[in-house]
Amino acid sequence: MMPLEGFQAGHACQIAQVSRAGFYRHDAEHQPRQADVAVRDLIQRIVLENRFYGYRRVTAELDRRGVVVNHKRVLRLMRLDNLLAVRRRRFVFTTDSRHTYAVYPHLADRVKLTAANQLWVADITYVRLRETFLYLAIVLDAYSRRVIGWELGEDLSADLALGALNRALADRSIAPGIMHHSDRGVQYCSQAYVEKLQAHQFLISMSRTGNPYDNAKAESFMKTLKSEEVYLRQYRDQTDARSSIQRFLEEVYNAQRLHSALGYLPPAEFERSQRVQNKKEAAARQLP
Repeated sequence: MMPLEGFQAGHACQIAQVSRAGFYRHDAEHQPRQADVAVRDLIQRIVLENRFYGYRRVTAELDRRGVVVNHKRVLRLMRLDNLLAVRRRRFVFTTDSRHTYAVYPHLADRVKLTAANQLWVADITYVRLRETFLYLAIVLDAYSRRVIGWELGEDLSADLALGALNRALADRSIAPGIMHHSDRGVQYCSQAYVEKLQAHQFLISMSRTGNPYDNAKAESFMKTLKSEEVYLRQYRDQTDARSSIQRFLEEVYNAQRLHSALGYLPPAEFERSQRVQNKKEAAARQLP
């Protein structure tokens, strides 16, 4: 709770009909959390731009940007968000690959895409609120770049990734042999997630360790989401974030945003045009 612009705290409390003690107690409780989230968000942006920075370089970069933070606090926040650099490895913001589940080889680069529902790619990113973070899991059709499943939640459990996958499966009819590609995070290697893929006869592909390009389509989408939606908003709460992100995914990204790789068509329109083209080609093949 901040004082109304142009008013002293006491006057603002009178207008809002709250006690001065209550105002200052609320402020004391919430300001540290909000400050922590702001610093965590800036740290994540710095690491996204500089994938091999450790906590000392991140501390120096924060200082260059006018944010003075003790290096021990930076270390604590980077450890909290799994951002500590390991040489020759890719930074992963929402992936914990230190698990005992089986992993699968990278097969996605062997697929020559000619239609939708041949290769789905999945990934997870963070979404900042005022005092905490949410996590967004997506499933993308690699051919059309269309978001076909997504889920927003408060933690990085396998249920988050499963929620996005279940939405995609509910929306699409698929044939056995379709491929699913992801990183090696515990969410995607978990027994529940793998069994769901196997039940629908997916081929399973996972990124190689330390290669940032194996899931390039999903990562490219996440950058678009951040720059064109998340970084432009200050979500009030999870409900506000869910509503705004849903609108962006379904009404803007899928339905309106032009992609150069799709002949400057939005994903939904590209899929429709491909279906029309496929019907014409099938009809032509049936002619004597």
